[in-house]
Amino acid sequence: MTRAHGVGLRSWLAWWRLRRKYHRYRVTGMENLARERAQLIVGYHGRPIAYDLCILTVNIYEELGYLPHGIVHAAIRNLPGGSRLVDQLGFVTGDDGSIQEVVNRGEHLVVTPGGTREATRSVRHRYRVDWGERHGYLRLARRYGLEIVPVGSAGVDDGYIGLNNGYRWGKRARMPSRLPLWVGIGLGGVWPVAPPLPVRFSQVIGAPLDVSSSPFGDEEQDLHFHHQRVTRAVQQTLDVARRGHRQ
Repeated sequence: MTRAHGVGLRSWLAWWRLRRKYHRYRVTGMENLARERAQLIVGYHGRPIAYDLCILTVNIYEELGYLPHGIVHAAIRNLPGGSRLVDQLGFVTGDDGSIQEVVNRGEHLVVTPGGTREATRSVRHRYRVDWGERHGYLRLARRYGLEIVPVGSAGVDDGYIGLNNGYRWGKRARMPSRLPLWVGIGLGGVWPVAPPLPVRFSQVIGAPLDVSSSPFGDEEQDLHFHHQRVTRAVQQTLDVARRGHRQ
């Protein structure tokens, strides 16, 4: 897998630099991102898109010289221009050998285990980690010997006012590729036509977590143990970010 390149990279950087200004983005904890070894950045998924993590990729590019590799839904390749976008931005859609290439180069990966389950909730459910028992990110980290870096941001659930649970509605409507069916009110209209409200983003990057240990000697119990550790750590970054956000 090659690094992000070409017009895709230039467009990505330009767009998210604009959004960085729009959301008056600030971040603490960049020192927790290693410079010479790969890590798995695991973040809370704000609604309906992880805007803060997209902005973080620009900061990483500016500081480390490469765009980290987002792990995205494979269905993106089925969209018009999707495959070209994936290739130009260095996204990862599956464990097909490309992840090993990324790890060998010492480049970070980014994943949001909550996905649309977390991203398309109603306004009644905000800033609470909701990953269920999704352990795929942990299996990936353990397979490649990656530390997990927890990330959460204040402001990311305030850009849109969610009116329903899009994840559940999508399942009921049997949407293709498990896409959500979500109604969110933004600036002057409804998502995805309306942009988000100009809320400020305050992001916290937590200390890396080693998830390689096997305290129980049983894979499922070990995964559950580390899953609880990681979700607590991500929730803590959210809580810290929100406390600082009010100051």
